[in-house]
Amino acid sequence: MATVTVPTVVPSPAEDADELRKAFAGWGTNEDLIISILAHRNAAQRRSIRQAYVDAYGEDLLKDLNKELTSDFERCVLLWTLDPAERDAYLACEATKRFSSNNCILTEIVCTRSSLELFAIRQAYHARYKKSLEEDVAAHTAGDFRKLLVPLVSSFRYEGPEVNTTLAKSEAKILHEKISEKAYNDEEFIRIITTRSKAQLNATLNHYNDEFGQPINKDLKADPNDEYLKLVRATIKCLTVPVKHFEKVLRLAIVKLGTDKSALTRVVVTRAEIDMIQIKEQYHKRNSKPLDHAIAGDTSGDYRKMLLALLGEEDA
Repeated sequence: MATVTVPTVVPSPAEDADELRKAFAGWGTNEDLIISILAHRNAAQRRSIRQAYVDAYGEDLLKDLNKELTSDFERCVLLWTLDPAERDAYLACEATKRFSSNNCILTEIVCTRSSLELFAIRQAYHARYKKSLEEDVAAHTAGDFRKLLVPLVSSFRYEGPEVNTTLAKSEAKILHEKISEKAYNDEEFIRIITTRSKAQLNATLNHYNDEFGQPINKDLKADPNDEYLKLVRATIKCLTVPVKHFEKVLRLAIVKLGTDKSALTRVVVTRAEIDMIQIKEQYHKRNSKPLDHAIAGDTSGDYRKMLLALLGEEDA
């Protein structure tokens, strides 16, 4: 569930666009006004505001925000204001340019979105960069990483709840055999992970746990420092328990020496309209501390205000 709060009575897109224009006028920028509007509008409303801004002033709101804002606050506002598919395309492009160190970001994007959302991301990527996401992934990854990532970004999984129990049992056995053989890049192993519906994959992994005595991700820790195995574990986690994945990303972003603001921003802006309530609950359960308190203690200024607003907390 979402944490973003939208007013009961929402001004028209034209009124919001006018107020944003006022925030840019004169000496200095009214950051509080920007936050009070954009952090409290859903994706459809933000899209309408952008169009109203173009209609009224003949300029792109994103470009004006880019001129007026700076640093982590700027990135947070810009990512939030983008249409979700545009935003994911942008983040995916960033990830493909950084090779294996950020393959997990790419996996996070493609595995936690629905098939239709992933299709929209690929369309947005094509429109923005004049090439396909699959093309860039193939060009900037190699070996086992490419074997896993290309089918992941190309997939169009069935979204229904139906499960074939017989198939789940047989494919749990296949996965166990391949892991026992350390054949982590085997075609059958990759096929199961990259093509099965999330419901079917969950059933398969439940059978794996029941039949072989522990979760598959524990068996995939033969070498905890192996980057490919880290990616496989992240893929499975994103497909089956995304809330736990995002809690871990936030926890690591906050506890490390020097907050990983890129990761913090990415998770908050991409999940605030989807499942941030559950992520906050998972974070509190795992760390015995409210997420908003942790973020408030690790950030400052307008960036802090924007993050907390997206979390549904004006202060913490």
